[in-house]
Order: sequence, then structure tokens, then C-alpha cells
Amino acid sequence: MADAGQSTGSPGNATGAAEPDGRWNGVERALLRVRRLVLLCTLLPLAAVTALPLWLTAGPAWAAFGLLPLAAVAWGWGALGRNWRSWRYVERADDLLISRGVLWRQLTVVPYGRMQLVEVTSGPLERRYGLARVQLHTAAATTDATIPGLAPDEAERLRDRLTELGGARSAGL
Repeated sequence: MADAGQSTGSPGNATGAAEPDGRWNGVERALLRVRRLVLLCTLLPLAAVTALPLWLTAGPAWAAFGLLPLAAVAWGWGALGRNWRSWRYVERADDLLISRGVLWRQLTVVPYGRMQLVEVTSGPLERRYGLARVQLHTAAATTDATIPGLAPDEAERLRDRLTELGGARSAGL
């Protein structure tokens, strides 16, 4: 899974908090390809649908406004790459850390003993690209966490491990 952008160390921890006692795992590169495909499939037809009527009714100068979705594609292409690199997770002794975000970084800490349900889901596009998503449900509805873009084997391994650790930790409550 070297292609997944794994790295060690903190995912941009500017708070000075201690390093986690594990290795940060990135998500699969296929997630970036899927998101870029959705970007192209959304904005390229929009550019055509905008530019062609403007060209025919108002002239070529106005058709330039149809290029605005292409500018959004160029910007979104890089933004999606930065966002993909920001997704990381690490399994620690007592909890799971999930880090994401470029401008607004978010670090979610999910204690194993608070997990109530661990789901692995995969939509049609995700299945086509060999991806799965792990969703963690906890006692508090606001602390649910998701890790997208995992290989199905890794998602199932993580589900089984988290379910096992969650059951062991909650048994002592």
C-alpha cells in the first residue's frame, strides 16, 4: 500500500501535542482518481452547456463565460489532490485517530470503548475503483467518524479489529 501515500509522524500537528504511538496510514490513490472523475463529469458538460448556447445566441465574446467551469476544474484538480493527501488515520492502544483537512484541519479521536457500530460500505463508483469506506458510530451522534478510500481488504481488517477492540474495551464499562 505504498501508493496510498503513507507517512510517519504527525499530519501537520501545530498544537505541539505528543506524537501518536503508531504509524499514520493514508487512503488509496484511487480515491483521488474517483473524485477527479466526478469533478470532470460534472464541470465539463456544464462548460459545454454554457458555452454553446452563449456562442450561438450572443457571440464568441460571451461564450468565454462558458470557460469559467474549466477554470473551476483547474482549481479543483489541485484542491482535490491536497485534500486526498490530508486524509490519515492511526490505530493506537486505546483509540483511533483520524486526521483530515487542508485549510481547516480536523483531528477526530475515537476511543475504542465508545464505538457501538463499525460499518464498511462501498457505492457503485467506489466498487468500480476497488474502494470501501469505514464508518464508525459512537455513543454520541456528533462524534461519528468516517475513513473513505480504503482498499476493501484493509476496510474489512480495520472493521474486524475495531469491533474486537470495541467489544473488549466496552466490556469493562
